[in-house]
Amino acid sequence: MSQFADDRAATDSSPSLAPRKATEARLEQIKLAAGAAHARDGNRLSPQIQGRDSYYELPALKPPVWTWQVPLYFFLGGISGVSACMAFAAQLLQGDPELIRPLLWMAMIGAAICPVLLIADLGRPTRFLYMLRVFKLRSPMSMGAWILVAFSGCIFVALLGHELLLHGFAYPFLLVVRWIGEFSATITGLLLATYTGVLIGATAIPVWSRNRNLLPAHFLVSGLGGSAATLELFGFLIPPMQFLGYAACGFETVLGAIFELRRSPVNAPIHHGKVALAFRLAGLFNGPLALGVRFFWGSVPAGRYAAAIFFLAGSLLSRYAWIWAGRVSAREVNSQFAAQRAAEKI
Repeated sequence: MSQFADDRAATDSSPSLAPRKATEARLEQIKLAAGAAHARDGNRLSPQIQGRDSYYELPALKPPVWTWQVPLYFFLGGISGVSACMAFAAQLLQGDPELIRPLLWMAMIGAAICPVLLIADLGRPTRFLYMLRVFKLRSPMSMGAWILVAFSGCIFVALLGHELLLHGFAYPFLLVVRWIGEFSATITGLLLATYTGVLIGATAIPVWSRNRNLLPAHFLVSGLGGSAATLELFGFLIPPMQFLGYAACGFETVLGAIFELRRSPVNAPIHHGKVALAFRLAGLFNGPLALGVRFFWGSVPAGRYAAAIFFLAGSLLSRYAWIWAGRVSAREVNSQFAAQRAAEKI
């Protein structure tokens, strides 16, 4: 009796032993409950779900905790990265220098704002620096931090060389510096505009994973149309911007139809509820509505401005709608297991 009392006192006084025994007891209860349910149902393939949003009374997935800064970062990062690509293309085609300069400045401003938004979401600047301590090709988060840093440096070099040449510093090495900066900014800008779609598609959130093959192209085209729309709002109502506007709106219209036709339990968040309303409004704005305004009133400046505003509004809203859909999808554990039972690849 004395030995038992001593053991009990040692267990109560040790903070490391009591939680372990409690955890083992909980696991034993889970095993017994699962065995009883299996004996009753006789179905080995069906997981034992208790409650609407739990698995063994535990959350199946953790919803994304990103703040409002992250979707805005996705939006501005896409426009910034594509603007650098357009500047390099205009340089290769010997385009108007008055067009190249605002594209470089758009890319540079976006590259300056995006780290601020990312740090605001992380909470402390040191957390962003900690992300740069490692370089992991298999980690979209690690690659994203390095892509953003690399793009910021490359576009700064490109803009600096371009501005010095415009102000009369006609040194040969500046021309080389500008070309190297613009080329490297194009590569990293293309990655910046698409990696955000890869980032959310590589997670376990069902609605994101289900559409992972379309999200990078969706974000890239959204950035392309956003860059062209921004230039139109700055007064560049030229045929190339009209062509890019048509292409972006048309592609977004097709993507919206594909998302709408992909009916499955996993895609329920973008088909039902308030999030679905925001998602469809975004698709309407940067798809059919912007395309229709551009087609019927694109010959007048007011029509071009209206189409540009509609596309930018839809593109921004779509980033938030995807994040909201991810939060809803993480809570809908029944749809996750329904997809698994149906052997649906998500």
